[in-house]
Amino acid sequence: MQKIVPHLWFDTQAKEAAEFYVDVFGGDSKILHASVLKNTPSGDCDVLRFQLWGYEFMSISAGPYFTLNPSISFMLNFDPSADPQAREHLDALWDKLSDGGKALMEIGEYPFSKRYGWIQDKYGVSWQLILTDPAGESRPPIIPSLLFVGDVCGKANEAIDFYVSAFQGAKRGMTARYPAGMEPDKEGNVMFADFQLEGQWFAAMDSAHKHAFVFNEAVSLLVRCEHQEEIDALWNTLSAVSEAEQCGWLKDRFGVSWQITPSAMDAMMESGDQAAVDRVTKAFLQMKKFDLAALRKAYESK
Repeated sequence: MQKIVPHLWFDTQAKEAAEFYVDVFGGDSKILHASVLKNTPSGDCDVLRFQLWGYEFMSISAGPYFTLNPSISFMLNFDPSADPQAREHLDALWDKLSDGGKALMEIGEYPFSKRYGWIQDKYGVSWQLILTDPAGESRPPIIPSLLFVGDVCGKANEAIDFYVSAFQGAKRGMTARYPAGMEPDKEGNVMFADFQLEGQWFAAMDSAHKHAFVFNEAVSLLVRCEHQEEIDALWNTLSAVSEAEQCGWLKDRFGVSWQITPSAMDAMMESGDQAAVDRVTKAFLQMKKFDLAALRKAYESK
């Protein structure tokens, strides 16, 4: 089971968006589970798990409280060594994601890739499509990418070190830094870097250009934990904004949102026992950090 799962917050479009992504990505893409959380502060909320190319996402329709933006995007790697038609497949997916969306960097050739484009789709999710170098070190098809802007610009390297220290067996990958003459970006800041947490790849970049967005809760990183000790350790390490702590959610010192969640929650919330789901929902809505024993007690109560 995938340990860290990107979680997308929508106003009302979680189900519609998930169905759209499954359709346009094709291949090993499907809805894994869909349900409704009842009687939350946002009313009844659609909740979905789905996978794209075998990579798992979660989504929720929970009202217009957070707006998706490009601070966390998803790199889509098209590898010509694995797919002789990688460029054609890249262009086809670009066309589908462009329908109703807007290009943040137009599709074309760049110094770092023969074919690359950055698109924000009609639902607000941002994707970076890139034709990879067959001679380079291989990477998975989908990688979440964090863009450090505004007050946290220049802190991508610090953030990577922090995340790598927070997770067992994590490691850094490659790092490319801005050279001189690329103002407003400062020489030595991170132009691109990647790192691995729980066996999954992530990327990070600094950008000193003016951006009308920062990290927010619309894209969070949900971590499945096997026991209470793991929940406690990650919570105590990552949480830096006490007022953001609610229902297993926290915000770290860089502004990135995480959900520290018992892996057992999947089985509880997808059991098909609506009364049990309602009890667990009522219990976790009263929590900040999740209490696994209390959640199990709520689930098993009659």
